[in-house]
Amino acid sequence: MGSGKDGGFKGIVAAFRSWRTAAVVLLSFSSGLPLGLVWIAIPDWMRSTGVDIRLVGLITLAQAPWSLKVFWAPLLDRYAPPWLGRRRGWMAVTQVALLALGLALAGLGAHPDTPWVVGALALAIAFAAATQDIVIDAYAVDVLRPEEQGLAVGARTALYRAAMFVAGGASITLAGRFSWPAVNVGLALLYLPMLLVTWRAPEPPKPAGSPATLAEAVWLPLRGLFSRPRALEILAFVVCYKLADNLAGALIRPFLFDMGYSDTDRGVALATIGLAATLSGTFIGGLVTTAIGLGHSLWVFGFLQVFSNLGYVLVAASPVNRPLMYGATGFESFTSGLGTGAFAVLLLRLTEKRFSATQYALLTSLFGLPRLISGPLSGFLVSAFGWLKFFWITIAAGLPGLLLLARFVPLGAREPMVAVEAPPDELEGASE
Repeated sequence: MGSGKDGGFKGIVAAFRSWRTAAVVLLSFSSGLPLGLVWIAIPDWMRSTGVDIRLVGLITLAQAPWSLKVFWAPLLDRYAPPWLGRRRGWMAVTQVALLALGLALAGLGAHPDTPWVVGALALAIAFAAATQDIVIDAYAVDVLRPEEQGLAVGARTALYRAAMFVAGGASITLAGRFSWPAVNVGLALLYLPMLLVTWRAPEPPKPAGSPATLAEAVWLPLRGLFSRPRALEILAFVVCYKLADNLAGALIRPFLFDMGYSDTDRGVALATIGLAATLSGTFIGGLVTTAIGLGHSLWVFGFLQVFSNLGYVLVAASPVNRPLMYGATGFESFTSGLGTGAFAVLLLRLTEKRFSATQYALLTSLFGLPRLISGPLSGFLVSAFGWLKFFWITIAAGLPGLLLLARFVPLGAREPMVAVEAPPDELEGASE
C-alpha cells in the first residue's frame, strides 16, 4: 500500500510533472460534460419549450445508467477494442459515440416535435457516458502511481465540476443567446480534444491475471474483494465513512429555508461558498494525502467531516445569523471535500488493476448507496425529531465509520493495511 517514500514534498512535485497525472485529470473533463447535459441542461431545455412537467420528470430517468454501470463493467475488463488497448480503446469508442449523439441531438432543432426522441438520445448519451466513466476510472487505477493519486483525485474533481458547469449551466445561458442546436454542436465538438488526449495518454501495462473469459471477469473481481482479510469490515467502511456527511447535506436547502434564510442567502451559501469550499477541500485533501499518508488523512479528515456538523447544530439553535450560517456551510463543505479527497485515493488503492473496471464500479456503487438513502431517511428523522436533534444524530451516525476505520488503519499508521494483490495461486495459473 505504498510507503513514506511515496509521499511528502518530493511526491507532490513528481505528481505535478507527470503526464500520467495530467492525462487522468484532463480526461475527467470528458466525464463531466455528459452528466451536466443530461442532468441539468436537457430538462431545462425541454421545460423551456413547453414540454409537460410529467414528461420532463420521466426524461430525467435517463440518468439511470450511471447507477447501473457495475452490471456491464465486467465486459470492459474482459474485452478490448483492436486499437489503443483495453482502457484507451474503450475511451475512444465512447467519446466517438458521445460526439455522434451530441450532433444527433443538435439535429433535432431548437423545438423538437418529439420529446421522446430527446429522452431516447439522453438515455443513449448517459449509457455511453457511464461506460466512459467506467474505463476512465479504471485507467486511473491502472496508470497512476501512489504518489500521483492524491493530486489526481483533487484535480479530477475540479475539472469534472468545471465540465458539468459548461454543459449544465453555461450551456443554458448560451442557448438563450444563440440556440440549442448551436450549443449542442459546440458541446459535441468538445470531445475532439478529448480524443486527442486519449490517443496521447500513456498506455498502462496489462496486469498479470487479467480475466480470460467473461465468467472470470464477473466472478474473480468479487472473489478478489471478499477474500481479503476483514473484507466485510472494509466494505462496510466504504458505505459508512461519508454517512454523516450525506445525511447532513441531503436536506440542507430545506433546512436553511426553514431557518428563515432568503433565496439569495441560500444561493450564496451553497452555490458560491459551498461549491468553492468543496472543490478547494477536495484538491487540498488530495495534496495533503500525498504529503502525510493516506492513513493519517482518513483519520484527520474523517474526524473533521463528522464534527463539522456542529456548525449546523449552532445554526439550528440560533436566529437568522448570516455570518454563522455562511461559516457553517463553508466549513462543512470544505471538510467534506477533504474527506472525499482522501477517500477517493483509498478507492483507487482498494482496486486490483486486473479487474479495475469491475471492482472500482462496484466500490463507487457502494460509496453512492448512503447518498441514495440519505434523502428519504433525513426527511423522516427531521419530521420525528426536528432540525436540532437531527444534526446531533448525523454526528452520531459518523462514529461507526471511524470505528470501522480503526480495524484496518490503526491510529497513527501512515498507510492502510489492506491487501489488493492477486492470491499467488491465481497468478501462477494465469502464467501457465
